[in-house]
Amino acid sequence: MRFTPLNNDENNDQPLAGPPGPESEPMKENSLTTEEKDANLPIGLDVGTSRIVAARGGDKSCRYEAQLNAFITLPYSKLTENLLTREDVFHEVFDNEIVVAGNDAQKFAEVFHVETRRPMLQGVLNPQEPHGIHVIRRIITRLIGKSSAEGRRLFYSVPAASDGGEQGIAYHNATIKQILIELGYEAHPIEEGLAVVFGEMCSSNYTGIGISCGSGMCNACLAVLSVPVVSFSVAKAGDYIDSHAAAVTGEVANRLRTEKEHGFRLNGLSTDRVKNALTIYYQEVIETLAYTLRAKLSSAAKLPKFDRPVPVVLSGGTAMPKGFLDQFIAALRTQDFPVKILEVRMSDDPLNSTARGALMAATC
Repeated sequence: MRFTPLNNDENNDQPLAGPPGPESEPMKENSLTTEEKDANLPIGLDVGTSRIVAARGGDKSCRYEAQLNAFITLPYSKLTENLLTREDVFHEVFDNEIVVAGNDAQKFAEVFHVETRRPMLQGVLNPQEPHGIHVIRRIITRLIGKSSAEGRRLFYSVPAASDGGEQGIAYHNATIKQILIELGYEAHPIEEGLAVVFGEMCSSNYTGIGISCGSGMCNACLAVLSVPVVSFSVAKAGDYIDSHAAAVTGEVANRLRTEKEHGFRLNGLSTDRVKNALTIYYQEVIETLAYTLRAKLSSAAKLPKFDRPVPVVLSGGTAMPKGFLDQFIAALRTQDFPVKILEVRMSDDPLNSTARGALMAATC
């Protein structure tokens, strides 16, 4: 969608659980292909609150593999363990419990009518989850395995700081990096918004505004020639919508999440109370994101003078419902914008855009 410039002004001035003991059965890991084992190709990794996505390949041949960044626990019994093993369910015995993780966690949550648990909260490791580090280590290992060669290059996503401060980002970053180093990778962090720029803006020489609307946070970055100039995150995102809509409707967050992912669109209020609640909190997220983006750019100490308008690209699962793009554009139009905008568009592959950008950065 083309977007008429918004502003014609020329002057744009306690420790978590460790590895399982010897008595534990390790979660099964995917076997890598011979080609991937032998190659020392870079990898991009999107470590998101909802999903972890690995990207491999080249610019025109990216291959993606994803796992839900979630788990459930079941009481241990030998029978249950044997059945899960027979059915090839991604699980592990840990502290007299069976931990079912990744995509299989959602299936079992629906069977037992329970909520999945998350290793991460608002973009970083969840300090309230004793299994958090252990589970996320296993999911990452399942997706990328141990490096086929010491020092294999890998870029992984991290959130930008928010107005609330660092909020555990440094600890989160160091923990993920240590997991990747233990697997043999040369690991480098890249902020999510900048990863979107790398993944989506080759045609504009990696200049523009990349936005990732995920479950835990919305991340944004203005970059010039791949160099980040302004970056930030806001804590209102997909999980905020789910939890608040659930609270006012009496539904569980899982149901709200499912509703969003199956045909929900932002087209005003209706007689459906669930859709109304989702719409109201979606609007709040969109308005907060647009307001914060405008404010951050307006207050930037050294905003570059652009000789041409710049693109804005949205990505992430929270931005996918129909109507999100239009409402975001409308929110940007409410006041003069500090940078000329060429267009505002949705990524062609919003769920994989951050992983793709991390891979592009790893190949540079």
